Order: sequence, then C-alpha cells, then structure tokens
Amino acid sequence: MSKQEQSEKSEGRPELPIERGFPIERVNEIAQKEGRAKQWYRPIYTMHKWWARRPGCLFRAITLYSLLDESTSAEDVDVYEPGENQTLGNEGLSNDDLIDAIGEVSMDDPGSLWDFYPKDVRIKNKKILDPFMGGGTSLVEASRFGVESRGVDLNPVAWFVTKKQLEAGEADIEDLQQGFDRLKEEVADEILQYYRTPCPNGDHEADVMYNFWVKELDCVSCGHTISLLKDYRVASGRFEDDGKYYVLCPDCETVTLTDDWHEESQCHQCNHKFVPENGQVTRGGYYNCPECGQKESVTDGIAEQGTPQRRLYAVEYYCEECDQQGLEKSSYKGYKSPDPADKKLVQDAKQEWETRTDLHEYVPDEKVPEGAITAASSISGNDVFQHGIEYWTDMFNERQLLNIAKMMKAIEEIDGEAGDYLLLALSDSLLSYNLLTMYNYSANKVESALARMKAFPPQNDMIEGNLWGTEFGRGSFRNIWDMVIRGVEYANAPTERYVEDGETRETSEFAQPIGKGSEVYQGDMRLIDATNEYDAVITDPPYYDNIIYSEVADYFYVWQKILLEDKYPGFDQEKTPRAESIVTNPYLGKTAEDFEHEMGEALAVINKALKSDGTLAFTYHHSDEESWGELLESLCNNNFEVTATYPINSDLTKFISGEAVAFDIAIVARPTDDRQPISWRRLRIDIMNRLEEIQESLQEHRDLSEGDIGVVEMGACFSEYSKHHGEVRRGGEIMTAKEAVQEIYGIIQDNALGEQDIFLALQRNLSPRYDDFNKLLRRSEASEEEMREKALFRMEGNDFIIGDWRDQKRQAYVQDKVTGENGDLTVLDKAHFLRYRYEEDKSTKEYLERWNSDDLQELCEGLAEATGDETYLNMLGVHNTNWDEFTDE
Repeated sequence: MSKQEQSEKSEGRPELPIERGFPIERVNEIAQKEGRAKQWYRPIYTMHKWWARRPGCLFRAITLYSLLDESTSAEDVDVYEPGENQTLGNEGLSNDDLIDAIGEVSMDDPGSLWDFYPKDVRIKNKKILDPFMGGGTSLVEASRFGVESRGVDLNPVAWFVTKKQLEAGEADIEDLQQGFDRLKEEVADEILQYYRTPCPNGDHEADVMYNFWVKELDCVSCGHTISLLKDYRVASGRFEDDGKYYVLCPDCETVTLTDDWHEESQCHQCNHKFVPENGQVTRGGYYNCPECGQKESVTDGIAEQGTPQRRLYAVEYYCEECDQQGLEKSSYKGYKSPDPADKKLVQDAKQEWETRTDLHEYVPDEKVPEGAITAASSISGNDVFQHGIEYWTDMFNERQLLNIAKMMKAIEEIDGEAGDYLLLALSDSLLSYNLLTMYNYSANKVESALARMKAFPPQNDMIEGNLWGTEFGRGSFRNIWDMVIRGVEYANAPTERYVEDGETRETSEFAQPIGKGSEVYQGDMRLIDATNEYDAVITDPPYYDNIIYSEVADYFYVWQKILLEDKYPGFDQEKTPRAESIVTNPYLGKTAEDFEHEMGEALAVINKALKSDGTLAFTYHHSDEESWGELLESLCNNNFEVTATYPINSDLTKFISGEAVAFDIAIVARPTDDRQPISWRRLRIDIMNRLEEIQESLQEHRDLSEGDIGVVEMGACFSEYSKHHGEVRRGGEIMTAKEAVQEIYGIIQDNALGEQDIFLALQRNLSPRYDDFNKLLRRSEASEEEMREKALFRMEGNDFIIGDWRDQKRQAYVQDKVTGENGDLTVLDKAHFLRYRYEEDKSTKEYLERWNSDDLQELCEGLAEATGDETYLNMLGVHNTNWDEFTDE
C-alpha cells in the first residue's frame, strides 16, 4: 500500500462508539453468567469443543459498538422487536433512536447504545473479517446483525466446527433427527449391550454409566502386582449415603462404604482394616510395593515392563427397574464391584474388535506426533510416550475402539447434513470417551483430562463411559447430540439474554437465523490478498504459547479426517498444520521473537484488508508489561494507532498495586500513518492530563473497580503514545514502544506529577494562572511550599508569576545552591543555571562535564518544546535538524 493510500486511512474517519465508551459493567455481568451456562445463553457454542472461547455477549457488544459510527444514517440500519420482526414504532426504539444513541455514547455514559443490545438490529452494507476465527464466535455474532462476514483459520478442525455452526441456521432439524434415528437403529443396541451389569438388587440388569479402571505394574524387586492408585476412593456418598465415601478394599477388592476416607476403615466384606487415603502411588510419580517396600518410578516401570495391564475395579450403575419400584436412590444409582459378567463383556468386546477387521479402517492409524505438549517440554511436563502411548488408538481400550468404529461406519452411510452433524457430536463425545478421563470424587462426575487441552496427561486410574449413554451420565453421544440439536434450534431462531434491574431476561426469538452472508476458509491468514475491503476486523488472535491449537486439535482431527478426507479440503494430512501456526513452540524451535515477527506479518495483512476508515477490534490476554510492550510495538510498527482498551470480566485488583497479574482486554485500533514528533516530557504531560480526565469521569459516573479503570487508562496512554510512535524523543534518542509501556505502567500506578512535570505544563500554558497551578498540584507529589521556596513561582497581587531562568529570584536561588556546592540540586536547577550562563556568554564547560546526563538532556528537550525555544538544546550542543517538524511550527 502506498504512503498516500495509508495516509488517507486516518483522515476524516468518523469516530466509533467503542472509541468513546464501552459498557464494561453491562457486558461483564452477562459474561459471568454466560460463562457458567453457555448451554442456555448460547447453545450454539456447545456443539463442539473449542478452546478459550470468548463470551458471545462480548463479541455481540463489540460488533454493535464498532460497526456504527457518526456517519450512520437511519437508512443504514433496521431495528426490529424480537418475536414480531416488525420495525419498532412510537411504542419502542426506532431507527432514528438508534442514530441518536450512537452520538450520545461517551466515556461517562456508554449505555445509550446498550438499549439496542437485546433488539434485532440489522446493519446494512458492512463487511467484517476474522482472520483467526477459531471457534467462530465473532462470525456467529456478526451474522446476527446481518453483516457480511468472512473467517479464516489454519486449523481444519476449527474450520469444520465453525462451518457447522454457521450452517446451523439453515439446517433442517427434522432431517437431522431422522439421521440420528437411523444411527440409533443401526448401532445403539449393539453398543449398549456392552454396558449392562447385574443389578445388586435383584435378578435383572442395570445400565452401566461408568467403568473404573486402574493400571497395574509388577514390583521390580519381588514381582508383586501393584494397582497404581494414589488412594482407594471410588466416589463420594450421595442421597441416603451423603457424607460417606465409597472406597475400594485393597485386600478383597470390594467397593465398601466408610465414614471418613482419611481415617482407618474396615471392609464390610472381609473385615480388612486400611486407611483409604494411603494408596500405592506417591507424589513424584512413584509406586510402592506393599509386600517388600520397593519404590520405583512409574515411567521406569513401564520402560522395563511395557504398557501396563488395566484392571476393572468398580462400576457406577443406574437401574431403571429399581427406580420404577421406588427403591432408595442410593440403591438404583450407585457403585459396585465388577461381577464376572462385567469382566466377560470386556473379553467379548476385545474378541469382537480383533475379529471385526472391517471396522479397523474407521479408527486412526497415525502415531501421536511428538510435540510441545505430547513430549515433556517447557509447556508440558507430561510425556505420553513414557506412558506407553505411541498411537492415537493407545488412548482407548478395545471396547471403546469397537464402539467408536461402529458409530463411524454407520455415520458414513448417512447422507446430507445429518452425517456432518452426527460426526460433530461423536467427535465431541470423544472428550469423555477415552482412557485419559478422570473421576471427580467430590462432584461424582467424570472430568476429561483433555478439556483444557494444554497437555495429554496419562492417567493411572481412568474412567470408561457409556458411549451411547443412558438416563444419567456425562459426555455421552446421546447427551452431546442433544446439545447439537439445541445449538441448531438456537441458530434457526436465536434469542438474547440480558440483565435488567438485576434480573436475567430472555428475548423472544429473532426472525433472522444465524449464518447468513458468512463464509469460512481454511488456510494461513497471511495469504489473504484483500485490499481496502473490510469495514472491521474483529478477532481473538493467538497469544504466544497460551494454547498450541495445532497439537491439541489433532485429537479430533485424526477421527474427523476418516470421514472428511475425501469431502473437504484440509483433511488429507496426517496432522494439522504446525510450522505455519503463529505461536511459540519450543518443540519446533519457534521463539517469542518468531511470534512477534509473524504477528507483525499478520497485522500488515489486516491493515491492508481494512477500508480507509476501518477498525481492528480484538481481545487479548496479557500477563506483564513486556507483553503489553510487544503488542503495542507490533501494532504501531504496522501502522495502527490504539484508540481504546477495555477490561474483560477479569479480577484486576492487583494491577493498580503493581503486582504481576494476568488479565483479558479488548483493544481497538485504527490504521494511521500520521505520526508527529514529540518529546517524552511533553507526551508524559499529555498522558497525565488524559488520565486525569478519565479518572475523574469514570469515578464520578461509572461503577468500575480501580483495576478496570487502570485498563481503560492504559488504553488512553497507548492512544497518546501511538500517535507519535517512532517519533518520541528522550535524551536525544527515540523511545521504543516497550520503553514507553514501562514508563506508562509507572505513571498509571503512581499517577502523580513531579515538580518538573508541573513546571513544564505551566511553561506550555501561554497565560498560566494560580488555578492552573493548583489543579496540577492536586495530582502531584510536589508541594506548593517547596516550589515557592525554590522560586519556581510567586504571586504579585493577583498575578501568577513563573520563575524561569530569567527571573531574578529564581536565579538567585539557583546561584546560591551552586556556589554553596549544595548537593541537592535538581535537574531543573541545573538547566536554569546553565541557561543563565549561556545567555551571559559565560563558560558552561565545567558544569556540563559534571552534570551532563540523559536526564538533563531529556528535560532540556522538554523545555525547548514547551517554550518553542531551541536554545535549551543549543546550550548542550544538541542540534535538532527536524526542529520545525518537532515543534509543529
């Protein structure tokens, strides 16, 4: 892009509501609720796992506040009442009301536009891009405003998940349900036959919810077989047994009840006494032999003996027959030791899997790739290969592989959209259907070790769920399918939940379905060739090494590719793209410097793709001032100017105190190429003045914490700096963004002007008054008495007089300090003394040799700029070749 084209981007662009104010409090009160109940607020995002999803309400608010501006007219929008799909009239809010609301948004009161958050607003002739779409939240929310949207992601799993979400608004629920019914008829009974168990209450069978497995290794000394349990808990008691614990007797292997698993217990079957919390696996990954006392590393034992054997040691069941008979809840939904029949089912499934070779093509044959989270690294301390996991199928037992393969084969035979959505549900159910699944003892439910996906942590004791699912249980295919259907129903007719008068309310259904005008592409966003095309880029970009999506998504990818390889592009490789991912990756040798460089490339593409008045609005996760500096530098180096930042539902109480704290922010930036030279001294004053305005405004009008205010202030500081990036001079040198951020951090945390700051601010004022001085003092660490004593000001009647180098009283004070060799000379004292001698044509050499420093040069730059008098620089031998530009003259 030419410099002329770039310059045009920052000229005459209308101001956005999000740049004037953003309803942080209103968004965050919804985000907190949505984060705990996505399935009710936005069920479309629970159709399949994707990591680190931002709240949908956040992106809805960002879109609303970013796509409208001062030039928007009533003809550019339509406002409908949900449920009626009729333009609002005199009884409600109209198009004209929306236009008025845009102009009323301010830092003091951003809420005028918020009134339209729960309305069905359509914005015409707008186009957005999300180049890092991930799970597609920004695209889903943008589509609800009727805007045209494009999304790109390198990861094929992200592409497939987002594609199905955006297509859900046009999906026929009846067709999908018919596909499910066909699948159920084909395989449900075959799967469920392997999850039946003799009911403890009579001569009938119950449904298995979960099977409990444990790995076993032999003692390297005496050969005794040892179960790798860190303790003998099975689950917490519930219903009539609430407050007690189900534990496993290590002697007879019976599941028994105890009052306290920390204390000595007695098995009701064999009377063996034991302390349930004392298992055979200890901290650090060692297992102990109860026979001879030998201690050995689990990974060393696996290296010597091979992949551990697994033993079924408990079953959680639900009996519908006993439930209907009215038995106690703890009887028909409880825990038991496995029967011979349970063990026979394991062997039957293993035998069927070995003989059904026609099914083997429906499970992945790829090895687990070595990477930053599969092998031990700075990111993950787990090494799956040391635990006997070499292939993806090693994360499953034979019964699980058999059932998944049957499902995959049956789904392949179902045509149309139903097949894709059934595959989506099966893929997501694999989060809980593997041998890396744990049991939450206190909550009596399964937890997927893969849910957070920063590693693939092998488990010594694991849970095998019921793939198809029964009346109760978590993560089964049946449950996930229900979530997919709820997501599709929502996409067909979305609603909006919001908070009013402290109560959560839900709108009627919106008439426009999700996904219209949306397109998604799989590939490297740096290959986007759009120029001056998009009104906004709204995205959630990668953060250093937060999540290595290319590795974690492989878990889903190797299953999805079996059915999608010949259907969609991007599913024809053994693993998802690695090297092209913009993220630090120690396994590939990709460093923080690589990340910064690649993010710079991405920002250059984004800048080019934006229209002349376009906007970049994105969320980001930060942990320290260094990451702030790197982000700011990357934005500025790629011709962006930060115009606002806002906190996102984070605990920022530590920020003001200066403690290290991670927090989430929303950042707004606009393309620019118009940057003016400035001294750091002057910029610091401008920043302080801006901070005072913001703090007074927010504290008076908004209910925000100090930490939240700090983030808004940070955005204002970034805005002031980014107007001058590459042109901020301090001590004769150009400040980097990282250096500026370090200073800005200190300013926000201290938020106090120094004596020199006050003097410079007064010098910049052509006719300063005492009121101006007093206002500065209120934000200062300096005192009026001290500045009066130093003759930096005085009052002559009602006249306020600044004491500069020409003032006799000021010069007398400084001369006395110098001749008296008083060691407490300030840098300002030195500057005034040198200027006086320079004007009197007296030698300054002796004093410059003693005093010359970066602080002195920086102050003189500030004085030159504040007064328009370059003599302050000349007396130091500093000559600014760009003086006219530097002083804006």
